[in-house]
Amino acid sequence: MAIKQGDKKDRKVALVTGSGRRLGRQSALALARDGWNVVVNYAHSAKEANETVREIKSLGADVISVKADITSSTEVEAMFNQAFGHFGRLDLLVNNAAIFPPPKKFADISDGLWDYVLGTNLTGQFYCARAAARIMEQHGGKIVNFASLGGFQAWPDFVAYNVAKAGVVMLTKSLSKALAPKITVNAIAPGTIIIPGEESDEIRHIEEKKIPLQKYGEAGDIVSALLYLAHADYVTGEILLVDGGRAVL
Repeated sequence: MAIKQGDKKDRKVALVTGSGRRLGRQSALALARDGWNVVVNYAHSAKEANETVREIKSLGADVISVKADITSSTEVEAMFNQAFGHFGRLDLLVNNAAIFPPPKKFADISDGLWDYVLGTNLTGQFYCARAAARIMEQHGGKIVNFASLGGFQAWPDFVAYNVAKAGVVMLTKSLSKALAPKITVNAIAPGTIIIPGEESDEIRHIEEKKIPLQKYGEAGDIVSALLYLAHADYVTGEILLVDGGRAVL
């Protein structure tokens, strides 16, 4: 359902990193449908980000797109300055941008791969949370980080990914104390989420029948969790596993 045009200026503002594709795109669209204005961030997926922007505009929300590599603190600061300059506020950061690398034996993990995965999946979230907190510290706000089931389980062919996402879990818990009481900080930890046309084979590294609910998750499972946390005023420091029960295995 589209937002009434006259209401745009009164809407809360969400910045979603990596929102040209996959869960970032679905998160940005869900927030727009829920009545938020949106900052669409991308690093390389310009075409996809532009498509996201067009769809958000069709919903009646105000939206801008900002190209920024979240592994660069300079680019992150510039992105948040641009977002604040356009909207004059920031109410929600969705730290979504991440990479899921191909499987690698531990001995074959290069310095470059390690730095790339940790930089994108952990350090980038720190940079964005720090920039967001500087805007939110006066009037409050919410940060939702995207962790992963991989932050709780040890997958031997995805060591760098496991370590980065475990770091996101502790970053979330630490920031929930450091930024309280003005800012809530929570995380969503997805299991295997399939978005048709956007998946590599690596993401299906566990069979459906081995998941307690015996199915992969869908984008709607994640955006439902996001919308809950986006409105939850008395929840902080929580990691919401959306994994079909895999964490109990």
